[in-house]
Amino acid sequence: MTFKRTCAAAALLLGLVPAAQAEELNALIWCDHADPELLEPFEKAHDVRVNVKEYEGTAAGLTILQQSRPGDWDVMVIDAVDVARAVEQGYLAPLPDGAVSTADYFPQVVLADHNSVDGKTYAVTEKFGYNTLAYNKAKVDPKDMESLATLWSGKYDGRIAVYDYYLPVLGLVGLAEGIDTANLDAAALEKLRDPLMKLKAASKQVSDVVASQTALATGEVDVLIGGGEWLTAVLHSENPDLDWTIPKEGGLLWAQSIGMVEGTQKPELAIEFIKYITSPEGQARLATSSCYWGMPANKAAGDALSEDEKAVLRWSDQADYLARAQLYPVPDAQTDSAMQDLWTDMLQN
Repeated sequence: MTFKRTCAAAALLLGLVPAAQAEELNALIWCDHADPELLEPFEKAHDVRVNVKEYEGTAAGLTILQQSRPGDWDVMVIDAVDVARAVEQGYLAPLPDGAVSTADYFPQVVLADHNSVDGKTYAVTEKFGYNTLAYNKAKVDPKDMESLATLWSGKYDGRIAVYDYYLPVLGLVGLAEGIDTANLDAAALEKLRDPLMKLKAASKQVSDVVASQTALATGEVDVLIGGGEWLTAVLHSENPDLDWTIPKEGGLLWAQSIGMVEGTQKPELAIEFIKYITSPEGQARLATSSCYWGMPANKAAGDALSEDEKAVLRWSDQADYLARAQLYPVPDAQTDSAMQDLWTDMLQN
Protein backbone atom coordinates (compact mmCIF):
# COMPACT_ATOMS: atom_id res chain seq x y z
CA MET A 1 0.00 0.00 0.00
CA THR A 2 2.80 2.40 0.96
CA PHE A 3 4.58 1.62 -2.33
CA LYS A 4 1.41 2.31 -4.31
CA ARG A 5 0.85 5.57 -2.47
CA THR A 6 4.44 6.61 -3.10
CA CYS A 7 4.12 5.86 -6.80
CA ALA A 8 0.84 7.75 -6.97
CA ALA A 9 2.38 10.73 -5.21
CA ALA A 10 5.39 10.63 -7.53
CA ALA A 11 3.10 10.50 -10.56
CA LEU A 12 1.17 13.47 -9.24
CA LEU A 13 4.36 15.42 -8.72
CA LEU A 14 5.58 14.53 -12.20
CA GLY A 15 2.29 15.78 -13.55
CA LEU A 16 2.93 19.12 -11.92
CA VAL A 17 6.39 19.44 -13.50
CA PRO A 18 6.15 21.30 -16.81
CA ALA A 19 7.30 19.48 -19.92
CA ALA A 20 10.83 20.23 -21.00
CA GLN A 21 10.98 23.36 -23.10
CA ALA A 22 12.38 23.09 -26.61
CA GLU A 23 15.75 24.73 -27.04
CA GLU A 24 15.61 28.23 -28.53
CA LEU A 25 17.73 30.03 -31.09
CA ASN A 26 17.53 33.82 -31.34
CA ALA A 27 18.04 35.24 -34.81
CA LEU A 28 18.39 38.87 -35.86
CA ILE A 29 17.10 38.75 -39.41
CA TRP A 30 15.68 40.28 -42.54
CA CYS A 31 12.00 39.55 -43.18
CA ASP A 32 12.64 36.69 -45.62
CA HIS A 33 13.89 34.55 -42.72
CA ALA A 34 10.63 34.90 -40.79
CA ASP A 35 8.75 32.64 -43.21
CA PRO A 36 7.51 29.51 -41.37
CA GLU A 37 8.11 27.51 -44.57
CA LEU A 38 11.82 28.26 -44.08
CA LEU A 39 12.06 27.81 -40.31
CA GLU A 40 9.85 24.78 -39.64
CA PRO A 41 12.09 22.09 -41.21
CA PHE A 42 15.03 23.24 -39.07
CA GLU A 43 12.90 23.52 -35.94
CA LYS A 44 11.55 20.00 -36.38
CA ALA A 45 14.93 18.48 -37.25
CA HIS A 46 16.61 19.96 -34.18
CA ASP A 47 13.64 20.17 -31.78
CA VAL A 48 14.25 23.88 -31.43
CA ARG A 49 12.26 27.08 -31.60
CA VAL A 50 13.74 29.87 -33.70
CA ASN A 51 12.87 33.30 -32.33
CA VAL A 52 13.31 36.02 -34.92
CA LYS A 53 13.50 39.79 -34.81
CA GLU A 54 13.32 41.66 -38.10
CA TYR A 55 15.31 44.79 -38.84
CA GLU A 56 16.04 46.95 -41.88
CA GLY A 57 19.45 48.42 -42.59
CA THR A 58 22.81 47.54 -41.06
CA ALA A 59 22.82 50.59 -38.78
CA ALA A 60 19.56 49.42 -37.17
CA GLY A 61 20.90 45.90 -36.70
CA LEU A 62 24.10 47.07 -35.08
CA THR A 63 22.12 49.37 -32.79
CA ILE A 64 20.06 46.39 -31.61
CA LEU A 65 23.25 44.47 -30.84
CA GLN A 66 24.71 47.47 -29.04
CA GLN A 67 21.65 47.62 -26.80
CA SER A 68 21.61 43.86 -26.16
CA ARG A 69 23.47 41.71 -23.68
CA PRO A 70 26.01 39.05 -24.71
CA GLY A 71 24.10 35.88 -25.48
CA ASP A 72 20.83 37.61 -26.41
CA TRP A 73 21.40 36.81 -30.09
CA ASP A 74 22.87 33.75 -31.76
CA VAL A 75 22.85 34.46 -35.50
CA MET A 76 22.53 37.57 -37.64
CA VAL A 77 21.73 38.34 -41.26
CA ILE A 78 23.61 41.33 -42.65
CA ASP A 79 24.59 43.01 -45.91
CA ALA A 80 27.67 41.18 -47.16
CA VAL A 81 29.50 44.47 -47.68
CA ASP A 82 28.93 45.33 -43.99
CA VAL A 83 30.35 42.15 -42.43
CA ALA A 84 33.74 43.79 -41.78
CA ARG A 85 31.99 46.71 -40.10
CA ALA A 86 30.21 44.34 -37.69
CA VAL A 87 33.44 42.44 -37.03
CA GLU A 88 35.31 45.67 -36.33
CA GLN A 89 32.73 46.53 -33.67
CA GLY A 90 33.00 43.07 -32.12
CA TYR A 91 29.54 41.77 -32.99
CA LEU A 92 30.36 38.69 -35.08
CA ALA A 93 32.29 35.58 -34.07
CA PRO A 94 34.56 33.67 -36.47
CA LEU A 95 33.08 30.53 -37.96
CA PRO A 96 34.98 27.27 -37.38
CA ASP A 97 37.24 26.33 -40.29
CA GLY A 98 35.35 24.27 -42.82
CA ALA A 99 32.02 24.67 -41.04
CA VAL A 100 30.26 25.86 -44.19
CA SER A 101 31.25 24.91 -47.72
CA THR A 102 30.92 27.33 -50.63
CA ALA A 103 32.12 24.83 -53.23
CA ASP A 104 28.75 24.85 -55.01
CA TYR A 105 28.30 28.62 -54.89
CA PHE A 106 28.13 31.02 -57.79
CA PRO A 107 31.81 32.10 -57.67
CA GLN A 108 30.99 35.82 -57.92
CA VAL A 109 28.97 35.78 -54.70
CA VAL A 110 31.32 33.87 -52.43
CA LEU A 111 32.64 37.36 -51.57
CA ALA A 112 35.48 36.08 -49.41
CA ASP A 113 36.98 39.57 -49.24
CA HIS A 114 33.82 40.82 -47.53
CA ASN A 115 32.87 37.78 -45.42
CA SER A 116 36.40 37.31 -44.04
CA VAL A 117 38.63 39.56 -41.97
CA ASP A 118 42.33 38.90 -41.40
CA GLY A 119 42.03 35.38 -42.79
CA LYS A 120 39.08 34.40 -40.58
CA THR A 121 35.60 33.78 -41.98
CA TYR A 122 32.85 35.53 -40.04
CA ALA A 123 29.87 35.08 -42.35
CA VAL A 124 28.78 33.33 -45.52
CA THR A 125 26.70 34.67 -48.40
CA GLU A 126 23.21 33.18 -48.46
CA LYS A 127 21.17 35.14 -51.02
CA PHE A 128 21.70 37.79 -53.67
CA GLY A 129 19.93 39.81 -56.30
CA TYR A 130 19.94 43.14 -58.05
CA ASN A 131 18.88 46.73 -57.57
CA THR A 132 17.98 47.71 -61.07
CA LEU A 133 14.82 48.58 -63.03
CA ALA A 134 11.45 47.01 -62.26
CA TYR A 135 8.45 47.80 -64.41
CA ASN A 136 5.02 46.84 -65.67
CA LYS A 137 5.58 45.46 -69.15
CA ALA A 138 1.90 45.95 -70.03
CA LYS A 139 2.39 49.70 -69.71
CA VAL A 140 6.07 50.14 -70.51
CA ASP A 141 7.99 49.25 -73.66
CA PRO A 142 10.51 46.66 -72.41
CA LYS A 143 13.04 47.96 -74.96
CA ASP A 144 12.98 51.31 -73.16
CA MET A 145 14.18 49.55 -70.02
CA GLU A 146 17.39 48.50 -71.73
CA SER A 147 18.97 51.83 -70.80
CA LEU A 148 18.93 53.91 -67.64
CA ALA A 149 18.87 56.98 -69.88
CA THR A 150 15.15 56.35 -70.45
CA LEU A 151 14.45 57.65 -66.96
CA TRP A 152 15.68 61.09 -67.99
CA SER A 153 14.08 61.06 -71.45
CA GLY A 154 10.76 62.55 -70.38
CA LYS A 155 8.74 59.65 -71.78
CA TYR A 156 7.81 58.27 -68.38
CA ASP A 157 7.67 61.46 -66.32
CA GLY A 158 5.19 61.11 -63.47
CA ARG A 159 5.15 57.33 -63.84
CA ILE A 160 8.41 56.60 -62.02
CA ALA A 161 9.00 55.63 -58.40
CA VAL A 162 12.38 55.87 -56.69
CA TYR A 163 13.28 53.30 -54.05
CA ASP A 164 14.10 55.23 -50.89
CA TYR A 165 17.55 53.85 -50.14
CA TYR A 166 20.43 56.13 -51.01
CA LEU A 167 23.18 53.57 -51.60
CA PRO A 168 21.71 51.55 -54.49
CA VAL A 169 19.95 54.48 -56.17
CA LEU A 170 23.02 56.72 -56.05
CA GLY A 171 24.96 53.75 -57.39
CA LEU A 172 22.53 53.44 -60.32
CA VAL A 173 22.63 57.17 -61.02
CA GLY A 174 26.40 56.86 -61.00
CA LEU A 175 26.27 54.02 -63.53
CA ALA A 176 24.05 56.19 -65.73
CA GLU A 177 26.79 58.83 -65.57
CA GLY A 178 29.52 56.30 -66.34
CA ILE A 179 30.87 56.19 -62.77
CA ASP A 180 31.58 52.80 -61.21
CA THR A 181 30.33 52.24 -57.66
CA ALA A 182 33.92 51.75 -56.46
CA ASN A 183 34.69 55.31 -57.61
CA LEU A 184 31.82 57.04 -55.84
CA ASP A 185 33.82 59.30 -53.56
CA ALA A 186 32.74 62.68 -52.21
CA ALA A 187 34.07 64.48 -55.31
CA ALA A 188 32.22 62.19 -57.73
CA LEU A 189 28.97 62.80 -55.88
CA GLU A 190 28.77 66.35 -57.17
CA LYS A 191 28.43 64.93 -60.68
CA LEU A 192 25.33 63.07 -59.48
CA ARG A 193 23.54 66.07 -58.01
CA ASP A 194 21.99 67.38 -61.22
CA PRO A 195 20.81 64.00 -62.62
CA LEU A 196 19.48 63.01 -59.18
CA MET A 197 17.41 66.19 -58.94
CA LYS A 198 16.12 65.66 -62.47
CA LEU A 199 15.19 62.09 -61.59
CA LYS A 200 13.23 63.34 -58.58
CA ALA A 201 11.42 65.86 -60.79
CA ALA A 202 10.45 63.11 -63.22
CA SER A 203 9.22 60.81 -60.46
CA LYS A 204 5.85 60.49 -58.81
CA GLN A 205 7.18 59.27 -55.50
CA VAL A 206 10.20 58.26 -53.44
CA SER A 207 9.14 55.42 -51.17
CA ASP A 208 10.16 52.39 -49.13
CA VAL A 209 9.94 48.76 -50.20
CA VAL A 210 6.29 48.19 -49.33
CA ALA A 211 5.04 51.48 -50.76
CA SER A 212 7.12 51.04 -53.92
CA GLN A 213 5.89 47.51 -54.44
CA THR A 214 2.29 48.58 -53.84
CA ALA A 215 2.56 51.49 -56.27
CA LEU A 216 3.93 49.25 -59.01
CA ALA A 217 1.37 46.51 -58.34
CA THR A 218 -1.62 48.88 -58.30
CA GLY A 219 -0.56 50.89 -61.35
CA GLU A 220 0.19 54.13 -59.50
CA VAL A 221 3.61 53.97 -61.19
CA ASP A 222 4.93 51.92 -64.09
CA VAL A 223 8.69 52.02 -63.45
CA LEU A 224 10.74 51.67 -60.26
CA ILE A 225 14.42 52.53 -60.11
CA GLY A 226 16.10 50.44 -57.45
CA GLY A 227 13.70 47.53 -57.83
CA GLY A 228 14.47 44.05 -59.08
CA GLU A 229 13.49 40.41 -58.74
CA TRP A 230 13.25 40.81 -54.96
CA LEU A 231 10.30 43.15 -55.48
CA THR A 232 8.44 41.68 -58.47
CA ALA A 233 9.00 37.91 -58.21
CA VAL A 234 6.82 37.44 -55.14
CA LEU A 235 3.94 39.10 -57.07
CA HIS A 236 4.47 37.18 -60.29
CA SER A 237 1.61 34.73 -59.77
CA GLU A 238 -0.80 37.62 -59.18
CA ASN A 239 0.51 39.90 -61.92
CA PRO A 240 2.89 38.33 -64.46
CA ASP A 241 3.24 41.73 -66.18
CA LEU A 242 5.51 42.91 -63.37
CA ASP A 243 9.04 42.39 -64.61
CA TRP A 244 12.63 43.55 -64.19
CA THR A 245 15.84 43.76 -66.15
CA ILE A 246 19.43 44.92 -65.96
CA PRO A 247 20.04 47.77 -68.44
CA LYS A 248 23.16 48.07 -70.58
CA GLU A 249 24.81 50.40 -68.05
CA GLY A 250 24.58 47.65 -65.43
CA GLY A 251 22.88 47.13 -62.09
CA LEU A 252 23.85 46.87 -58.46
CA LEU A 253 24.43 43.50 -56.84
CA TRP A 254 23.05 43.12 -53.35
CA ALA A 255 24.16 40.16 -51.29
CA GLN A 256 23.18 39.19 -47.79
CA SER A 257 25.27 37.07 -45.46
CA ILE A 258 24.60 35.16 -42.28
CA GLY A 259 26.99 34.90 -39.37
CA MET A 260 27.24 33.87 -35.73
CA VAL A 261 26.88 36.61 -33.13
CA GLU A 262 29.77 37.10 -30.72
CA GLY A 263 28.82 35.95 -27.22
CA THR A 264 26.28 33.31 -28.25
CA GLN A 265 25.85 30.55 -25.69
CA LYS A 266 24.76 28.13 -28.42
CA PRO A 267 27.55 28.11 -31.01
CA GLU A 268 26.90 24.53 -32.16
CA LEU A 269 23.21 25.22 -32.78
CA ALA A 270 24.04 28.53 -34.47
CA ILE A 271 26.39 26.72 -36.86
CA GLU A 272 23.73 24.11 -37.59
CA PHE A 273 21.28 26.87 -38.49
CA ILE A 274 23.82 28.48 -40.83
CA LYS A 275 24.46 25.08 -42.42
CA TYR A 276 20.74 24.60 -42.97
CA ILE A 277 20.23 28.06 -44.47
CA THR A 278 23.09 27.46 -46.92
CA SER A 279 22.03 23.88 -47.80
CA PRO A 280 20.18 23.26 -51.09
CA GLU A 281 16.84 22.84 -49.29
CA GLY A 282 17.31 25.90 -47.09
CA GLN A 283 18.51 27.95 -50.04
CA ALA A 284 15.48 27.06 -52.17
CA ARG A 285 13.10 27.97 -49.36
CA LEU A 286 14.95 31.21 -48.66
CA ALA A 287 15.04 32.12 -52.35
CA THR A 288 11.25 31.91 -52.59
CA SER A 289 10.37 33.35 -49.19
CA SER A 290 6.95 34.94 -48.85
CA CYS A 291 8.55 38.29 -47.98
CA TYR A 292 10.77 38.63 -51.03
CA TRP A 293 12.51 36.39 -53.53
CA GLY A 294 16.16 36.40 -54.48
CA MET A 295 18.82 34.21 -56.02
CA PRO A 296 20.25 31.46 -53.80
CA ALA A 297 24.01 31.74 -53.44
CA ASN A 298 24.29 27.95 -53.63
CA LYS A 299 23.81 26.72 -57.21
CA ALA A 300 22.80 23.29 -55.88
CA ALA A 301 19.49 24.89 -54.82
CA GLY A 302 18.49 24.67 -58.48
CA ASP A 303 17.64 21.01 -57.94
CA ALA A 304 15.10 22.03 -55.26
CA LEU A 305 13.47 24.82 -57.28
CA SER A 306 10.75 24.30 -59.86
CA GLU A 307 11.28 25.31 -63.47
CA ASP A 308 8.72 28.11 -63.03
CA GLU A 309 10.57 29.43 -59.97
CA LYS A 310 13.87 29.39 -61.81
CA ALA A 311 12.29 31.19 -64.76
CA VAL A 312 11.03 33.99 -62.49
CA LEU A 313 14.48 34.28 -60.92
CA ARG A 314 16.14 34.32 -64.38
CA TRP A 315 18.30 31.35 -63.41
CA SER A 316 19.74 30.92 -66.90
CA ASP A 317 20.68 34.62 -67.16
CA GLN A 318 22.83 34.78 -64.05
CA ALA A 319 26.19 34.48 -65.79
CA ASP A 320 25.41 37.57 -67.89
CA TYR A 321 23.79 39.49 -65.02
CA LEU A 322 26.63 38.83 -62.60
CA ALA A 323 29.16 39.94 -65.23
CA ARG A 324 27.38 43.29 -65.59
CA ALA A 325 26.54 43.97 -61.95
CA GLN A 326 28.61 45.99 -59.51
CA LEU A 327 28.65 45.74 -55.73
CA TYR A 328 27.07 48.37 -53.53
CA PRO A 329 29.23 51.40 -52.79
CA VAL A 330 31.20 50.94 -49.58
CA PRO A 331 31.73 54.57 -48.57
CA ASP A 332 34.06 55.82 -45.87
CA ALA A 333 32.53 58.00 -43.17
CA GLN A 334 33.07 61.25 -45.10
CA THR A 335 31.59 59.89 -48.32
CA ASP A 336 28.68 58.24 -46.52
CA SER A 337 27.83 61.54 -44.85
CA ALA A 338 28.02 63.33 -48.20
CA MET A 339 25.76 60.69 -49.77
CA GLN A 340 23.15 61.08 -47.07
CA ASP A 341 23.29 64.87 -47.36
CA LEU A 342 22.76 64.66 -51.12
CA TRP A 343 19.87 62.25 -50.63
CA THR A 344 18.26 64.53 -48.08
CA ASP A 345 18.61 67.46 -50.46
CA MET A 346 16.84 65.40 -53.12
CA LEU A 347 14.01 64.43 -50.78
CA GLN A 348 13.48 68.06 -49.81
CA ASN A 349 13.72 69.36 -53.35
